[in-house]
Amino acid sequence: MKQYYQLSGEETIMQVNGSLEPLTEEQVLEHQEKYGPNELVEGKKKTTLQIFLEQYKDFLVIILIIAAIASGFMGNIESAAVILIVITMNAILGTVQTIKAEQSLASLKKLSGPEAKVLRNGSVVQIPSSEVTVGDIVMLDAGDYIPADGRLTECASLKVDESALTGESLGVEKTTDIIKEDEVPLGDRLNMVYSGSFVTYGRGAFVVTGIGMETEVGKIASLLKTTSEKRTPLQINLDQFGQKLSILILVFCAILFGISIFRGDNIGDAFLFAVALAVAAIPEALSSIVTIVLSFGTQKMAKEHAIMRKLQAVEGLGSVSIICSDKTGTLTQNKMTVEDYYVDEKCIKAADVDVNDPSQSRLLISSMLCNDSKNTDGVEIGDPTETALINLGSKLGLDPEAVRAKYPRESENPFDSDRKLMSTKHTMEGVPTMVIKGAVDVLLDRMTQIQIGDTVRPLTDDDRRNIENQNQSFSREGLRVLAFGYKVVSDEEELTLEDEYDLTFIGLIAMMDPPRDESRAAVAECKRAGIRPIMITGDHKVTAAAIAKRIGILENESEACEGAEIDKMSDEELKDFVEGISVYARVSPEHKIRIVRAWQDKGNIVSMTGDGVNDAPALKQADIGVAMGITGSEVSKDAAAMVLTDDNFATIVKAVENGRNIYRNIKASIQFLLSGNFGAILAVLYASIMALPVPFAPVHLLFINLLTDSLPAIALGLEPGSKDAMNEKPRPMNESILTKDFLIKIGTEGLSIAVTTMIAFMIGYQGGNELLGSTMAFATLCSARLFHGFNCKSDRPVVFTRKVVDNKYLIGAFVLGIVLITCVVMIPGLHNVFKVQTLTLTQLFTVYGLAAVNIPIIQILKGIRLLLKRRK
Repeated sequence: MKQYYQLSGEETIMQVNGSLEPLTEEQVLEHQEKYGPNELVEGKKKTTLQIFLEQYKDFLVIILIIAAIASGFMGNIESAAVILIVITMNAILGTVQTIKAEQSLASLKKLSGPEAKVLRNGSVVQIPSSEVTVGDIVMLDAGDYIPADGRLTECASLKVDESALTGESLGVEKTTDIIKEDEVPLGDRLNMVYSGSFVTYGRGAFVVTGIGMETEVGKIASLLKTTSEKRTPLQINLDQFGQKLSILILVFCAILFGISIFRGDNIGDAFLFAVALAVAAIPEALSSIVTIVLSFGTQKMAKEHAIMRKLQAVEGLGSVSIICSDKTGTLTQNKMTVEDYYVDEKCIKAADVDVNDPSQSRLLISSMLCNDSKNTDGVEIGDPTETALINLGSKLGLDPEAVRAKYPRESENPFDSDRKLMSTKHTMEGVPTMVIKGAVDVLLDRMTQIQIGDTVRPLTDDDRRNIENQNQSFSREGLRVLAFGYKVVSDEEELTLEDEYDLTFIGLIAMMDPPRDESRAAVAECKRAGIRPIMITGDHKVTAAAIAKRIGILENESEACEGAEIDKMSDEELKDFVEGISVYARVSPEHKIRIVRAWQDKGNIVSMTGDGVNDAPALKQADIGVAMGITGSEVSKDAAAMVLTDDNFATIVKAVENGRNIYRNIKASIQFLLSGNFGAILAVLYASIMALPVPFAPVHLLFINLLTDSLPAIALGLEPGSKDAMNEKPRPMNESILTKDFLIKIGTEGLSIAVTTMIAFMIGYQGGNELLGSTMAFATLCSARLFHGFNCKSDRPVVFTRKVVDNKYLIGAFVLGIVLITCVVMIPGLHNVFKVQTLTLTQLFTVYGLAAVNIPIIQILKGIRLLLKRRK
């Protein structure tokens, strides 16, 4: 069966309506019942309660709930209450972040114009766009949004902005001609119009062939519904980390419980202590700490023009190894700009045009006169190519309106997409003159003369060849080229189409949507950071390749391809193909998703940037979707994890740097928590094996875990960022937090803390004073962990550098923690609550000394590790 673009307008009307007559009211009702309303169908959304309950799925949280229930049954109500409060707070934080439910389909609805002009019962009526149905004849004028998909039946210089669907920055010149080819890309179906686009020029009419979910926008909505959001590396890592850690801790606790029973301890007391140790060892505040650190990260990034819609994506950005970027409005300015002049047989850069040179001035003035656009107080009205021409005049000091007032338009032949020309008549220096602009191939055939300087002579074959070569040279650079000419005409007569022959050539003007100034530096920064930038666009291959070369994405022409090539490949073939391609042109939304998936299947964390409706499914499929805040559609913003408020590709690079630093900080927090917890476990294990009294009461472990640990862990999460994060390669997607190197660090640091803690215990336990030994062990463990916060600032020795004091939050957390532990052991009123006794000043300073000695020990260990690594 033929596609609608392969049929004539009349054939299409017959196919959808059964006759050439406009729909009657009866037929409208029949069609509305058959096809439904012209609306997009929304999927079912999760309730707030469902989102809240999902926060309890985490394995670590489930273990803690079991521990809380066990504590409650054993009579330790305080412990149970503390655990439940912590995990409930974490669930609330997670719910608040997730509550911004998907609004992609609701935003898609906003794209349809609120009203449409349709031909019914022989007359034009205005109706809500939701009532438009298949078979309706819709009338279009400049400025109208297109409410449905359809085949054009009338077209008068019609231009349509389809950038939201295709990514092509220029308005598309439409036609009613039949297209005979099969499988024509959406952007090349010049006799069709699509919902979500709008008319920028001319007028026309079309018969509706698709509404609601059957439109191209509807297909994108379907893709959004079937595209699952990707979990960030941190989410995956924390889940895996939580499961491994919980199992490890439960095994430890079971061993200690068994040792206690073997020694003849009370089963209830042994079990209660095992539960308390499990609660102490499991960093239940970790999820809350990570959420707080990420929240602070989002605030910092918002100040740098990157708004994070999804909290976990802050860290995910730091893992990105592929950035698939749309071209229009992302890497480019989304604004046509004049690049080059070709006049007097030489090529001149736009910035070097001299208004005092007669030939260059003639071409500049001609481009402003044969032009319908305006720029009033920065508001551009008209076709982007025409506004580019008058903007250049303004930059060079010529006011377009003053030029037009000096040479007023007396007559015109408006632009027509069939003849691809526009001509206007003016009296210039007392001579009635027709100025004409248009496509080079069309206009060159009508040229008989050429003006060089003040000389006008016949156009030779060599002249023609030079002009054609220059046009091809501009085209290869992705430039759009217009030719300009003139002709002396009759003073009294109006212009006719017959006047547009026997013309004098004056020059070419080449323009393009240029790259953003910062794009090249941002692309270079990506490559330095081990991130591969890829351009995916609906624009033409030549244009896309030219931009990609300028900014450093493309090095060889063989690295560019068109979407049609992807259609011929299986997913397996595409996985191999993507490695050698840096630029994809003329792609559809389905192509974008397949490209993103191919890179993901190869083990990459993929970011996709874009601003159009056509980008939304790929933004959602990507690990990190990045939408443009200024030029981006609401659909793309809602589908994305991050929105750039300055539409600046370079902001993504800053976000990646922030993401990498945030991951470093989160890892430092985890290192701090686990090494301290491991120290506590080793101390208890040593005491059990050596048949010593248990050095800590359950309340000691809860105090350390919930009060003195949380603040330093959060402070480490707010550690100032480092530029050298961008010198590293992206970490592998499957790399666990618990790497061998990380576990060795936790083990050695935990051992150091455990040794100093047990030395303090043995000092206090001399003479059999179990309570004093427990008090000194508790105070030493608590203080050692506070000092240890400074050790966790970096993998390099930092204690003798300024870096040790560059985190005011860590210093504040340390001071507060020391004050709290000192109060607990020195204020008699707190002794019964915390199961401690008063320390003498000598004992107190012994505690502080043993705790502080962990800093030089661990710093020396870091120095040794660094030397060994360098030798390798």
